Amino acid sequence: MGVYAEQVLPRIVNAACGKKVAHPLRQRVCEGLSGDVVEIGFGSGQNVPYYPAAIRSVAATEPADLGWKLARDRLAATSIPVQRKGLDGQKLPLADDSIDAALTTWSLCTIPDPLAALLEVRRVLKPGGTIHFLEHGLAPDENVQRWQHRLEPLQKRIFGGCHLTRSSVDLLEAAGFTISQVDFFYEDGAPKVFGADSLGVATTA
Repeated sequence: MGVYAEQVLPRIVNAACGKKVAHPLRQRVCEGLSGDVVEIGFGSGQNVPYYPAAIRSVAATEPADLGWKLARDRLAATSIPVQRKGLDGQKLPLADDSIDAALTTWSLCTIPDPLAALLEVRRVLKPGGTIHFLEHGLAPDENVQRWQHRLEPLQKRIFGGCHLTRSSVDLLEAAGFTISQVDFFYEDGAPKVFGADSLGVATTA
């Protein structure tokens, strides 16, 4: 990783993902989480203020050291134990069937092999465990999709491999999850090409 990826990009992501418009979305996706949770793509801990009290612990996977440092104040403000567990969502240092729930927010777009990461999540989740997801990706409208395909190469270069055309629901189903609820929408104030979101819950059952 170069200077841009290590020192600049985490700050950009921290600012972009810390917008007020995202706060109610983070609250929604965290609702219902409980027990031992693994968060894929912890970033700078933007979800920490919205962790429900029913969470017993969080295993946080995050490749960027600076992202972890930027999370200090949020971590200091919570009573929920959060430990950094690995750098790569594709290889979780957790035992099979050991986690109650998983959380991923705007992370599947940048993981090199998102299917491998979701298979890892499925491996560590207990039977009946859930994954709560909030992801951007392929838009439902064809005209927006065309622009997403055009802009994706530039997006990937600037934002650390971030894809615009992945379908989180398709990836989850390919990994063996069953979608129990999902909401598709465009983010308020965001260009549709960047703000086509899916928010929901999937289960291992």
